[in-house]
Amino acid sequence: QRQLVDSGGGLVQAGGSLRLSCAASGRTFSNYAMGWFRQAPGKEREFVAAINWSGDSTYYADSVKGRFTISRDTAKNTMYLQMNSLKPEDTAVYYCNAAANPPLLKAGRVDYWGQGTQVTVSS
Repeated sequence: QRQLVDSGGGLVQAGGSLRLSCAASGRTFSNYAMGWFRQAPGKEREFVAAINWSGDSTYYADSVKGRFTISRDTAKNTMYLQMNSLKPEDTAVYYCNAAANPPLLKAGRVDYWGQGTQVTVSS
């Protein structure tokens, strides 16, 4: 059984950095696109970033482009989201996920979800 466990959230001041991790367990996720969504209080869940199965193509929401970097380590079955220059509007619960390909992932047609990790950015 495949499972995703995300971690690395916390409280940080505006302008700071955090790195989120998403550890996959069970069967491999090497053939899946993986990514991150986030949900702020009172708002809908929104796409943040995605990476294809081989790791050579990445996709970002306009709101995080240039500040966030998604990567994956297939050998460790782990995905990362490096978040720099954080802003208060980045405050949300961040969820890692996996889907058959990046377009499906961006559309929210996800096969697996992590449990979420809270990121809070203070001004």
